Amino acid sequence: MMIIKKYFPDISQEQMEMFEKLIPLYTEWNTKINVISRKDIENLAVNHILHSLAIAKVIQFKKGTTILDVGTGGGFPGIPLAILFPECDFHLIDSIGKKITVVEAVAEGIGLKNLTAEKLRVEDIDRRFNFIVSRAVTTLPEFYNWVKHLVLPKSQNELKNGIIYLKGGDLTDELRKFKNYSTIYNISDFFEEEFFETKKVIHIY
Repeated sequence: MMIIKKYFPDISQEQMEMFEKLIPLYTEWNTKINVISRKDIENLAVNHILHSLAIAKVIQFKKGTTILDVGTGGGFPGIPLAILFPECDFHLIDSIGKKITVVEAVAEGIGLKNLTAEKLRVEDIDRRFNFIVSRAVTTLPEFYNWVKHLVLPKSQNELKNGIIYLKGGDLTDELRKFKNYSTIYNISDFFEEEFFETKKVIHIY
C-alpha cells in the first residue's frame, strides 16, 4: 500500500492504517461474496483503490461536500475517497444487497464514520448531492439521464457540482453531447502505472 503514500504523501498515519486494512478485509470478504474478480483481487491496490483516488487528483473536496457513489459494487470509488476526505459525506448505493453487505462490513472494519451505504436503485434516491461519482456502470449519456436531477445547483468547490466518472477507452461518441460542459482528465498524467494508460476522469457539469 506504499503506492498510496507515493501519490498522496500528505495523508495521515490514521488514513494510511485504514488503507492498509482494506486489502485483508477485501480478500476475506471476497471469498464469501465475490465483488472483485478472483485474479483482480491481487491488483486491488492499483486497479481499485488507486484508480478510485484519481478523482482526488482532479478535485480536493471541501469540508461538508456531499457525494453519491452510484453502482458502488464493493465500495469503489466511495470507500477510498471517504478515507481521503473525512470531512465530507459519502452515500454509496447499489441495487445488489450482497455488495452493500461488503461495503458496510469494510467501512465498519476500518472505522469509517463519514460513509453510509444502502441497497437502492438510483431511480429511488430522494435527495440531492454536490457530486455523483461512479466507475463505468454504463454509457455516459445513460448515466447522465439517471442522475442529472440529483445534483445540487449551488457549488462550493473549485469544480462545479456535477458528475465525476471513471472510465477508459475512446469516449468520443459518448461525450459528443457533453463537449461544451465537460472536462476530460487523463489518469496517466497523475499515475505512471501501465493500468492507467487509457483511463480517464470525466467531469460533467
